[in-house]
Amino acid sequence: MKFFQVRHIKDMVKYLLGGQDSERGVTSFQAFAMAVAGRVGTGNIAGVATAIAMGGPGAVFWMWAIAFLGAGSAYVESVLAQIYKEERDGQYRGGPAYYIEKGLKMKWYAVLFAASTVIACGLLLPGVQAYNIGESINNAFGIKPYITGIVVITLLGLIIFGGVKRIGKAAEVIVPFMAIGYIIVSLIIVIVNINQLPSVLALIFKNAFGLDAAFGGLLGSAISWGVKRGVYSNEAGQGTGPMAAAAAEVSHPAKQGLVQAFSVYVDTLFVCSATAFMILITGKYNVHKPGGGFFVENLPGVQYGPAFTQKAVETLFPSFGAAFVAIALFFFAFTTLMAYYYYSETSLAYLINDEKLRKTLINVLRVVLLASAFYGTIRTASFAWALGDLGVGIMAWLNIIAIIILQKPALATLKDYEEQKAKGLDPVFEPEKWGIEGADIWKDIKKNM
Repeated sequence: MKFFQVRHIKDMVKYLLGGQDSERGVTSFQAFAMAVAGRVGTGNIAGVATAIAMGGPGAVFWMWAIAFLGAGSAYVESVLAQIYKEERDGQYRGGPAYYIEKGLKMKWYAVLFAASTVIACGLLLPGVQAYNIGESINNAFGIKPYITGIVVITLLGLIIFGGVKRIGKAAEVIVPFMAIGYIIVSLIIVIVNINQLPSVLALIFKNAFGLDAAFGGLLGSAISWGVKRGVYSNEAGQGTGPMAAAAAEVSHPAKQGLVQAFSVYVDTLFVCSATAFMILITGKYNVHKPGGGFFVENLPGVQYGPAFTQKAVETLFPSFGAAFVAIALFFFAFTTLMAYYYYSETSLAYLINDEKLRKTLINVLRVVLLASAFYGTIRTASFAWALGDLGVGIMAWLNIIAIIILQKPALATLKDYEEQKAKGLDPVFEPEKWGIEGADIWKDIKKNM
């Protein structure tokens, strides 16, 4: 792809605010916001802290590296979702199940992915988000997790029972607010401690390549935890982002592919980095030895997770830090729960053709997801994260195999986009020009442009 992640950054930002919504689709920004809602969650606060605690400061570098590579996989999966999307119940639907069936012509594989998504996003993944909401609220305000759980599922129920359009509109408002506010606070903390920044950067890079004697033997853990928590956070290649991407009303699949690639940067290079720099520059972290004990124990008795970030913010805002991080984590994780529902509903809509049965099962799904979220608030951290990693792993393996096999139409679409841009045109997609079959909806889209 010739490092499109760098070459097309200008277009990523340009298309972010482009596109129009329609009766069938949402704007590029709403689709971006839904994808970021899914990407920016617990992983950006608790996940970063976990990576530092278990892999050392160098894990942050490997989170950055996986984000750069992940922008490529996010582009490919999102373009494929646009190419092979279709209209169901008056709305655009798409994602891995659709492009596996139409592109690979493997119905059984598509059904397997869709069923895995319903299980992962509807049952396994919500618990991690809900657990960390409950934990951070309890740390900050002393409110019991089960009470927080009741509040979370009540608010979530009001949104998800309103349908996809309401999810898109809620994400459009909440996501920019929560991300910008969080990054501003992190910048203030970094500026106040700016004299520590060069040493923190040096620490990250030395530890990333095993060059820091203080963290001897942690190179493997730095890579492992950086990649694992990076993938969990940005979801690139997992197959969730393309479901949001398919909902966008655009004239060319590459436009939304570029927007979704940028959402990986927002998640990891901006929000995860904000957390990492706050924790490292204030020294509010512990680093565990694989065999027991600590390489660094700056916070005796403090469990890794949201508490690292809360302690970091409290160095500058003593009476504000815990509450701010708890509220930020609430918004981050809550919007991720909204996105999980959308992904589950999209996959269920693919599996069930009968409209009456589909509507019934969607209501059942809503109840199951709400129950899973509530149950997550009262579970232990290790159990919640184990279920979350299982959910990510199931989806990612199935999706990555599919997009590797299906890369040809995705790369052809990028070439088509670049050729039209070189001629000064606003790119319009014509799949038949590239011999792409199964993209019938684009005839209708072109007709209505």
